[in-house]
Amino acid sequence: MKLKPFGGALGAEIEGIDLRDVSDRDVENVRAALLEYEVLFFRETGLDDESQLALAARFGTPSVFPLARAMGKTEPDLQVIRDGPESPPATDYWHTDVTWTAQPPRAAFLRATVVPKQGGDTMWASTTAAYDALSAPMRAFLDGLSVRHDNTNFIAGMAEKIGEEAARSVAEKLRANYPPVVHPLVRTHPETGRRALLFGGHFMRAVEELTSYESDALLAFLWCYLDRPHFHARWQWAPGDLAIWDQYSTVHRGLSDHVSQEREVRRCLIDGERPLFSTAGATQASISGGARP
Repeated sequence: MKLKPFGGALGAEIEGIDLRDVSDRDVENVRAALLEYEVLFFRETGLDDESQLALAARFGTPSVFPLARAMGKTEPDLQVIRDGPESPPATDYWHTDVTWTAQPPRAAFLRATVVPKQGGDTMWASTTAAYDALSAPMRAFLDGLSVRHDNTNFIAGMAEKIGEEAARSVAEKLRANYPPVVHPLVRTHPETGRRALLFGGHFMRAVEELTSYESDALLAFLWCYLDRPHFHARWQWAPGDLAIWDQYSTVHRGLSDHVSQEREVRRCLIDGERPLFSTAGATQASISGGARP
């Protein structure tokens, strides 16, 4: 395995591994690299849907996406994300995935299948580097805060894609099965012990301990703060490329500069656990339907 660091704060490209036939040793080496570099890139992997799912299963339990579960699916599958003239790109904002669930994903495996002629890159930012770069008083302030997340924006986006009438029954199931949850604003990574911002983008509704004005101001600051380039890595896709990233320590965004061009990626998520509060002695992380005790 050859590893080439890719960016300043995060990211490495890995060569010398056939992801269609990985050994236990390869898996452990990739797992260790993921904890260190937070996002890993593999060029022209030759993976198909079946082998991508099989690879992801070597690193944890592949998730049944909440939307698929609400529609009756019980087995994990790849989520196909297509952009084009009839489905403009909608993920050009910093976020980590599905934070409106009590146990957001642990990792993601994203493979490019259709790539536009220009644009369509994906960016990642290290939320550990972002946390570490804050002043000590700001870190101490954020450590004690929690944020309410819900699926309002996800449901609105779903309605735009498939129509309000078609989305209505599924939306009711999503709201019933996935009520608002409260997560820490700063989480402790269960494997590295490092602290990181938990930033859900449009899934975040309010900081529980602050007034609405204070909450809006703090979340607006974090939106801008994560735009600092020295937290970032950026990948220009070719068909067959794969990215694996740690959802606990990063945020990402799919750039929208390929609007009106076709782009398709296929994603598999790995089941996660409740985020841990970063404050000393805290063991609980995410409480459905109410604020942190």
